[in-house]
Amino acid sequence: MRIYVTSVPVDDQAKAEDFYTRVLGFRVKHDVPVGEDRWLTVVSPENPDGTELLLEPSGHPAVGPYKAALVEDGIPIASFQVDDLDAEHRRLVSLGVAFTQPPMDAGPVRMAVFDDTCGNLIQIIEMKDA
Repeated sequence: MRIYVTSVPVDDQAKAEDFYTRVLGFRVKHDVPVGEDRWLTVVSPENPDGTELLLEPSGHPAVGPYKAALVEDGIPIASFQVDDLDAEHRRLVSLGVAFTQPPMDAGPVRMAVFDDTCGNLIQIIEMKDA
């Protein structure tokens, strides 16, 4: 068994597509119209056949309060791994990304947390032993 797709609820799919591709560097894998929304997935260019991230519309009534509670408590909805946390932090800051947690040590990883502009906090980590 493998993880095929996981999702991040987003307030606006077009805005999310721009942020997750242009800013974060992911590539669109699937973009299929589904009624008023889209089955819109992105993948890492380093692993184009790997796990897909679904930029899922957050229209369900439970999603808004859930996302708001996570953000209020500073809890990231997803975590992405990077090779060099400090370099990625500098790159993202230069693109205007707002960080709620600058790079810090956290046990076996270094981590930082940013706002994805679509209602979520995202964590990036660097494995210390990698």
